[in-house]
Formats: sequence, C-alpha cells, structure tokens
Amino acid sequence: MSTNTSVAGSGTVSNASATILLGRVLLSVIFVLSGFGKLTAIAGTAGYFGSMGLPMPTVTDVVVGGLAILIGFQTRITAWVLAVFTVATALVAHTGWADQMQMISFMKNLAISGGFLVLASSGAGAYSVDARRG
Repeated sequence: MSTNTSVAGSGTVSNASATILLGRVLLSVIFVLSGFGKLTAIAGTAGYFGSMGLPMPTVTDVVVGGLAILIGFQTRITAWVLAVFTVATALVAHTGWADQMQMISFMKNLAISGGFLVLASSGAGAYSVDARRG
C-alpha cells in the first residue's frame, strides 16, 4: 500500500489537490449563490440590514471573495478575509441562541470559518490560479 506524501500547492497533482478543489467549490458556493440572491433583491437586503441597525455591506465583495476561492486566486488572503467576515456575521446576526435555528446558523458559520482557516493554511492546491501563477 502506498501513501501519497505530495504537498498540496507544490505543483504536484495529487489526491490532496483534488480534495482541496472540492473543498474550495463547497466553501465558495454559499457565498456566490447567496451573494447573487442579495444582489438580485437589493431592496430586501438593504431592509434586512437596516432592521438590524447595520450599514449595507458591499455584497459584491462577498461574491468576488467566493469566486476567488472557487478559482483559487489569492486563496490564502481571501480565505482569511472570509473567515473573519463569517465569524463577524455569526456574532452580529446569529446570537439569538434561544432560537435553535439561530444556534445552528451560528455554529454553521463557525464551521465555514474553520474550513477557510484550513484553506488559508494549506493553500489552493494544484488546480488553481495560484498554482499556475507560481
């Protein structure tokens, strides 16, 4: 039995790089789809944030961040930014823990942030813009 010891991001195509690609796709999909939904219903999005006493965020930043993770562009930096953003979102929007759905959303955001931190540590893998740029 052989063990794959190639390092993700080293340019070696490996099982690890394919797994990192799958992780990037899964992490990015929530940001791309929800961001697109917010952009197409901008009035509702602005009303929601206004009801919480928050300024309207730049939704395009979230979509762009999700796309950057998807294609593996500036992955380590983008993963850190989205990890911090996702924890901040949990602390602002999901602290009504008496409501089980709020608790689930809070823990979901923490789990997503954990995924981003792993991605920030591992890098984008061989199947990415970052790997092609060297």
